[in-house]
Amino acid sequence: MSLARKVAPNPYDYLPPVPSFDVTSDDVHDGSALKSDQVADGGNTSPQLSWSGAPEGTQSYVVTCFDPDAPTPSGFWHWVLVDLPADVTSLETGAASKSLPGKAFHVRNDGGDHGFMGAAPPKGDMPHRYFFVVHAVSEPTLGVDENASPAVVSFNLAFKTLGRALIHGTYQH
Repeated sequence: MSLARKVAPNPYDYLPPVPSFDVTSDDVHDGSALKSDQVADGGNTSPQLSWSGAPEGTQSYVVTCFDPDAPTPSGFWHWVLVDLPADVTSLETGAASKSLPGKAFHVRNDGGDHGFMGAAPPKGDMPHRYFFVVHAVSEPTLGVDENASPAVVSFNLAFKTLGRALIHGTYQH
């Protein structure tokens, strides 16, 4: 059975347009291969991220990692960090496995854990894209709890996102 498929468009192009702002990373270089520690069998370590220029009125952030190239109709959520305080503008390498600031929390990723799951495409599949996105939120809380699914988080973001910053890495097994 072949997994040959077309590359999907950028999934964020389908969402209501919002202003962009800047995100950088010491670990993820836009459009380049992920470092081995961001891979599931190489360390499962969340990357360092820093952001600036979020829109005025930002009251919190949501940080996500999404793979639209997973062989499912809905892609694969690797990381969903919710209710990050507005005064936080960076996360250090490995922050997903450490104590989170303020009232921030993880919802379960598609691997079933609360936290970051590294890249894990099927062996022999095309290169997958991993979109690390910082969503500037208009409310101090997104209004979900740790039992929400990534889809419910995304649905709420559609109505509360003031701006979005994204960077993506790739990985092929």
